[in-house]
Amino acid sequence: MSYTLLQSIDSPRDMRQLSRAQLKALAGELRGFLLDTVSRTGGHLSSNLGTVELTVALHHVFDTPYDRLVWDVGHQSYPHKILTGRREAMATLKQLGGISGFPRRAESEYDTFGTGHSSTSISAALGMAHAARLKGENRKAVAIIGDGALTGGMAFEALNHGGYAGGAGLPDMLVILNDNDMSISPPVGALNRYLARLMSGKFYAAAREGAKNVLRNTPLYEFAKRFEEHTKGMVVPGTIFEEFGFNYVGPIDGHDLDSLVPTLENLRQAKGPQFLHVVTKKGYGYKLAEADPINYHGPGKFDPAVGLQKPATAPKTTFTQVFGQWLCDMAEADERLVGITPAMREGSGMVEFERRFPRRYHDVGIAEQHAVTFGAGLACEGLKPVVAIYSTFLQRGYDQLIHDVAIQNLPVMFALDRAGIVGADGATHIGAYDIAYVRCVPNLALLTPADENECRQALTTAYRHEGPAAVRYPRGAGVGVAASATLDEVLPWGKGEVRREGRRVAILAFGTLLYPALAAAEALDATVANMRFAKPLDVELVLDLARRHDALVTIEEGCVAGGAGSAVLEALAAAGVTVPVLQLGLPDEVIEHGDPARLLALCGLDAAGIEQAVRKRFGPALALVKPAAA
Repeated sequence: MSYTLLQSIDSPRDMRQLSRAQLKALAGELRGFLLDTVSRTGGHLSSNLGTVELTVALHHVFDTPYDRLVWDVGHQSYPHKILTGRREAMATLKQLGGISGFPRRAESEYDTFGTGHSSTSISAALGMAHAARLKGENRKAVAIIGDGALTGGMAFEALNHGGYAGGAGLPDMLVILNDNDMSISPPVGALNRYLARLMSGKFYAAAREGAKNVLRNTPLYEFAKRFEEHTKGMVVPGTIFEEFGFNYVGPIDGHDLDSLVPTLENLRQAKGPQFLHVVTKKGYGYKLAEADPINYHGPGKFDPAVGLQKPATAPKTTFTQVFGQWLCDMAEADERLVGITPAMREGSGMVEFERRFPRRYHDVGIAEQHAVTFGAGLACEGLKPVVAIYSTFLQRGYDQLIHDVAIQNLPVMFALDRAGIVGADGATHIGAYDIAYVRCVPNLALLTPADENECRQALTTAYRHEGPAAVRYPRGAGVGVAASATLDEVLPWGKGEVRREGRRVAILAFGTLLYPALAAAEALDATVANMRFAKPLDVELVLDLARRHDALVTIEEGCVAGGAGSAVLEALAAAGVTVPVLQLGLPDEVIEHGDPARLLALCGLDAAGIEQAVRKRFGPALALVKPAAA
């Protein structure tokens, strides 16, 4: 496909003199270029295909970057990146040293706000709009939010504030709802309830019943019934957002530039809070993605002419799949189990659980705080909630974790997927902090299984614990230890195990880094312990290893500050034991996107890095075994 027009666009400034016909041609080239590049690199596809025309219209109408565009989450920002000087850099998307899959302030002046977690755009744009008022600047702030992100409570908090003048006055801002499910109702369920309240008033009910009685035996009855349902669809969105104090416009076709451009031109001149509802289609323009937007949400590399194909050889079982199978097995064995996800059914491995146990499955939307407290409520009534949530997303429910679960010592179990380095999604999704933020909370246990089978055992152990517990496991597959099919295997509570006996140095491994630690220990002739629990820590094992060795090394795929290594130091200090300790983990810096194995190596957490760090710290003093000749 030729990209002649697209190649002439080096910044949005080049788009502003284009005719409507040229804009349509540009959108066609942009969609083709997007499909071509993402198929080569992998990345978010279906959501970005759906925002092509909207992005073209926004940069054509608004004076970016002077006018601020804030993209929610960032799954829909690839067309924005292509049109803002990063067309050629798309070949490096999500690769080490390349551009991010999300907006980043350090990457471009057009990325006015960094994103990665959802439901933040309205709050950020509102802050920018009020800043413009205070500074006397005639600039616009635009938040582009998806219908899924609108389920997050933070978005409604921002709407509630945005439409309230107070002493500061009303901001000049525009919220664009990119409704790509073709319906507002599923992702924003409260709107249906609002409609029910609105439509259940005495006047409306009396008028409706009277009309039914008159028309019941006439040809107009079916027409009136359909018109009533259609009218509901038109009334609901405008009513709710008008009540927030926003001037509601829409819904309009988000793929029709003849509608988008003049509407945006009018709204750019409007004062006060504006709300534009556009309807788009995920995967638009690529039939395979239109038909299957979920699997094309974040595909790897593929041939656009062929589409996604099953690999020739079956891939290793992932930790997510281990959890999904365990969840179904435990639900079969215990009818008290209830599964909860904050809008991550596929990512958390709960598709089969929903199919088999629909009455015990709850997708609460992008509402992590609610997910945690909802689980607490279930636990109060004797049920056994399992909250499947990414490590990085539990950060958003931290107050609820402490206040609603831990203080009350409720048996809510957390399955923390994506713990540690996540690879392509980078800094906003890395699970670096859960060991540190979980282990300081009273009553809350944290298990760190080393492989697939131990993960299943840890899940059973945490589920049967009579208080709150979390199990952390990484994205992707482990070393390939087949998970047992039984639910009878549990880990001794709070106990680790020695996996290799050596001399001089003992390595205390938390989680899947046990295996590179074992490889390094062969070269070092070191002892290796699989600690299994970050909390409660096996203090007896720690003290035993400290007595029998000249130095200890702790290793974890999490931040060093406050992590499992810190727990070991605290235990040693409490016992009055003095021994040199080397703490290995993720560095105190933002870790970028890239291949996970490469990132681990750069952090010194592969076998070679562990060996090198130990030799550098303890080699001369302890006369460690020399490395084998190359």
